[in-house]
Amino acid sequence: MSPPTSMANTPAREPSVGPEHGAPTSAALDSNAPSTTLALVSLVPELRTMAGAVTAAVVIGALYFGRDILMPLALAFLLGFVLDPLVMRLKRLGLPRAPAVILVVLLALGAIGVAGLLLGNQVSTLSAELPTYQNNIKTKLSDLRARASGPGMFDGVIKTFDTFKKEVEQTPQVAVPRAGARGAAGSGASEPAPAQAVQLVEKAPSSFQQGISLLEVASAPLATAGIVLVFVVLILLDRLDLRDRLVRLWGGSLHRSTDAMDEAGQRISKYLTMQLVVNFSYGVPMALGLWGIGVPGAILWGAVAAVMRFVPYVGPMISAVFPIVLAFAVDPGWSMVLWTVGLIIALEMLSNNVIEPWLYGASTGLSAMSLMVAATFWTALWGPLGLIMSTPLTVCLMVIGRHLPRLRFLDVLLGSQPALDSPTRIYQRLIADDVEEAIELASDQVVDGNVLGFYNETGLQVLRMASSDHASVARAEHRHRVVIGIEALIDEMRELHPEPHAAGVPAAVVCIGGKWEVDTLAARMLAHALSMQGCIALPHGAGAVTADFIAGLDLSGVQCVCLSYFSPDPQVSARHFCRRLKRRWPGTRVVLGLWNAPPELLGEEAIRSLGADGVVTSIGEAVVAISALTGAQLAEGFMQAASPEADVDRLRALRASGALDPRAKELFDATTQRAADVFDVPMAMVSLIEESTQEVRGAYGQLRASDDPDSAPLRGDDLSMPRELSMCGHVVANAQTLVVPDVSRDLRFAGNPALQGKGLRFYAGAPLRDPGGHVLGTLCLLDVEPRALSQSEVRLLEAMAKDLMQALQTSAAQWGEMVPAPAVAGPPSATVGQLVPSA
Repeated sequence: MSPPTSMANTPAREPSVGPEHGAPTSAALDSNAPSTTLALVSLVPELRTMAGAVTAAVVIGALYFGRDILMPLALAFLLGFVLDPLVMRLKRLGLPRAPAVILVVLLALGAIGVAGLLLGNQVSTLSAELPTYQNNIKTKLSDLRARASGPGMFDGVIKTFDTFKKEVEQTPQVAVPRAGARGAAGSGASEPAPAQAVQLVEKAPSSFQQGISLLEVASAPLATAGIVLVFVVLILLDRLDLRDRLVRLWGGSLHRSTDAMDEAGQRISKYLTMQLVVNFSYGVPMALGLWGIGVPGAILWGAVAAVMRFVPYVGPMISAVFPIVLAFAVDPGWSMVLWTVGLIIALEMLSNNVIEPWLYGASTGLSAMSLMVAATFWTALWGPLGLIMSTPLTVCLMVIGRHLPRLRFLDVLLGSQPALDSPTRIYQRLIADDVEEAIELASDQVVDGNVLGFYNETGLQVLRMASSDHASVARAEHRHRVVIGIEALIDEMRELHPEPHAAGVPAAVVCIGGKWEVDTLAARMLAHALSMQGCIALPHGAGAVTADFIAGLDLSGVQCVCLSYFSPDPQVSARHFCRRLKRRWPGTRVVLGLWNAPPELLGEEAIRSLGADGVVTSIGEAVVAISALTGAQLAEGFMQAASPEADVDRLRALRASGALDPRAKELFDATTQRAADVFDVPMAMVSLIEESTQEVRGAYGQLRASDDPDSAPLRGDDLSMPRELSMCGHVVANAQTLVVPDVSRDLRFAGNPALQGKGLRFYAGAPLRDPGGHVLGTLCLLDVEPRALSQSEVRLLEAMAKDLMQALQTSAAQWGEMVPAPAVAGPPSATVGQLVPSA
């Protein structure tokens, strides 16, 4: 029998599952997919924060529960930093590494043993003498008790207050007879016999038991010391292998991991070395002072003071207790105690305020707050040993954070560098409506009245940040605070540093804000800076670039107009302004201050297309460009190189050094070639400063001021010049490295006639110093493009200059008699017009 038609022709249906059944359909899933993805993306920061917190908790737990293993290992690494330089010195003397390590460890153990014997002898002597001081101690304690029990200055007040308190708290009490008291009193019961006290006397332990107890107490420290000793030997033997493994574990860039380990090693080694010097400089005067005062065991207490200063904060206080207590016991009077306390206070003041800041400097790179927090943290984890090792361990964490982007917060939290630079600090104070503190910070920036430097490096950067945040995160209230605050700041600067206006002299420059209010603020800064340099300028508010606005400008007698823009795309507005202004005032020069201009607007073709006579991107560059267009002589002109004191001795040292010997040229050329290659600059040179000239004795590469291949390149011989016009002369005069990121924007050198037209934009020169400390010349880097050097690169340049002088000294000793230097045909000492030396 066939099934019914309706059943046979109808396909089987699965149960319908829809929203009403609690499960979404595929269409619903597709429609919800974007929102689900967005929700997950929005949770990523929270998930990262949670993962970071969990990771930190796991690491801290591992440090705490694994302290029995980690503490000896960390202490061994610390001792390895101290002993490894001695091992390396023995290796340089020809001793293999394994015997050098064994010899250094044996010497260290021997020094510790000898010091222990000497200090033990001091302790035994003191313990034998202490009973003789019992009478002094009893007499002084009795005197102190008598003084404490006598009437004090506040006894009357305290008694009056106690009486008043009793009267207030006193309440009437009703005597209630106790039941059975009378009967008990009248009974003839006998009193119980008083109990007799029984004293239990323990049997004194035998000498064997005492030895076992002492061994149990000393077993843990001895075991730890043995583990540390084994770790130290292994670390010193396998230093290179450990370094390779750390590099492999660090992962990522080899440069980054190598820099991190080098920096950590240098900082920790310098810190430990300086710590030893500071402790020695504290312990020796302490011992001598206590010996002069007459405190017994002066050598012991000096050594204790030196060792305890390894324990931050607590160690000096603990070491001060022993000599003070001993002085209290020895002297029947109080003079020895007072002298001892005075000695300790004087040494602490001298060490904390003079010696430690002088020797430590920025050796650790840690802030004072981070040192205290680190000491608390490591003490809580590892006890007293953690307190001793807190600074080196925290240095390692800071260096890791500096070189590992994901842990950069450690460098911010622990480092001594300011968390915010000067422009950001002032900008933050303005946002917070703290105008007074912003003005105070700005005033601290203006050193020796250098208003132009403040506007150029700080003021303009504050306005850049304000313009960048204008349409993104800043609210209307923030914008208002910033504008009002910067106006007040500029007014304060003008009041503290007024422009030297000459009576009746019209303004030669007008500075106009292009569009926004920050443009007008930049125009005010530029006008003030120009006027301070002797080029009278007036600011003008922003306005729409229309024919009516330009017609309303009174530019009679004005030679130059500077239009200020923070907009990243000012082309249209600037082009219209230049065209209309020159149509109305054809003889007026126009300079565009494009403070946020992209690089493509700084070329000559772009400037011509805008119709301007120049484009500047900084206040300093604007001052130089406008002064050149108007023919004004800047107040500072440019800085000429001065002659250092005892220049006669320096010149005598130059002639005796061998640097002027023709045979030194090969050494100079090799060094300049290496410097040009290492720093990736087109030219490097060695210059020697003679009595009146700069002589280039070695050079590699050349400078080409333009892209035209037919233009003559600038070679080393072209840079011989009069000494007063030489940038290297400033290095010799100041005896320190000079780095000029952009010569054309630096007021010290932008107007230098010997540098103009050579296309030189970047200069960095390190002094060539002989063993007597005389600076003979420079090893310098040159480029036609602006650039900067990091602190590590500056140190590298100085190290190469030092190596060059050491190689010269070695070669000169081999040469024997010096060959007379050939005469160098340099330019005559030019007459420098209107040179005003700068401080």
